[in-house]
Amino acid sequence: MTKRVGMEVSIAVAEAVKLADVDVVAVYPITPQTHVVEHIADLVVDGELDAEYIPVESEHSALSACLGSAATGARTFTATASQGLELMQETLYVASGMRLPIVMVVANRAVSAPLSIWGDHSDVMTVRDSGWIQIFNENGQEMVDNTICAFRIAENQQVLLPVMVHMDGFNLSHVIEPILLPDEEQVKAFLPTNNYPLPLHPSKPVAMGDFAPPFIFTEARWAHEEALRNSKRTIVEVWDVFAKEFGRQYKPVESYRTEGAKTLLLTMGSFSETAMTAVDKIREEGLSVGLIRLRLWRPFPFEELREALQGIDTLIVLDRALSTGGPGGPVASEVRAALYSQNPRPQIVSFVGGLGGRDITVENFETIIKRGMEIAKSGSDKEFQMFGVRE
Repeated sequence: MTKRVGMEVSIAVAEAVKLADVDVVAVYPITPQTHVVEHIADLVVDGELDAEYIPVESEHSALSACLGSAATGARTFTATASQGLELMQETLYVASGMRLPIVMVVANRAVSAPLSIWGDHSDVMTVRDSGWIQIFNENGQEMVDNTICAFRIAENQQVLLPVMVHMDGFNLSHVIEPILLPDEEQVKAFLPTNNYPLPLHPSKPVAMGDFAPPFIFTEARWAHEEALRNSKRTIVEVWDVFAKEFGRQYKPVESYRTEGAKTLLLTMGSFSETAMTAVDKIREEGLSVGLIRLRLWRPFPFEELREALQGIDTLIVLDRALSTGGPGGPVASEVRAALYSQNPRPQIVSFVGGLGGRDITVENFETIIKRGMEIAKSGSDKEFQMFGVRE
């Protein structure tokens, strides 16, 4: 029976991994994801999860161990954050290029220097081109649900790609929330047995990740690109099945109070819920404003985004990462690219804020929205607006 419990989100994620009945967990601790893998260790030691738990000497080694376990057909999980994700860079590309269905939770955190253990999206933006499916979440319930969904997506034989499940460090990872933990039998029925089609085995040798000379490398990259783009179909199907079984629906692009709105704010991650309150307050003032949230970061939801933005005049994009020396926020840049061929297309106003754990309050979001509307009318000599910086 499904039960509602008050639980730290990181602990709830570990419980979701248990419900998925993983075979191998290879990990290295780093703030703010450590509570996830600490609790998984407790579950293994207490006999609640029958899995091989591999504590390694670095994040690079953690994902390297995952490569081997996933290649044998074992259901495989890991987790990391920030500098740990950067240390995995080399193996991130190996995992996706070899089509290994690994699931990894990333507790998003600022990248040094200066050293920060607090949350923003600078870590994930450095690996956006690593070929992984990437899903953003706003609260603990979404983290539980999408951790479970991630295994079904990754292991689908039409997909066979690794999946990152993102949660904001501290703002989400260390918060206690009421969460519906699915029933074990429900999850078992929803999540098929992993049946990896080309497992490594001594009795049937296969070659994986071979050397690719120039005459084949481009074709290999294009095959990977097509696989990642085509995975969106399966992702949506899995979310639809999950909605039927568990009653909670997820979509690549999700809307809040967009009816009749000519100005929309676009966000990703846990700050979206704060932004909803700001939208409510501005609506009470008589301004027609709504919110768009990107849940699916990779593959990028071009069609869904274009459809969601039809008929609007202004799109205000809040990034929690800075494309240093570039046009500002990486999400805003990609949204501009996605809408470039559209006619008419909304005016896009880019804000960067919430870096290194800096809070953005309801009042701050009201300011961002109203300032964005002013810029849309009068223009600005800046490529983007740095919100909240003390000059």
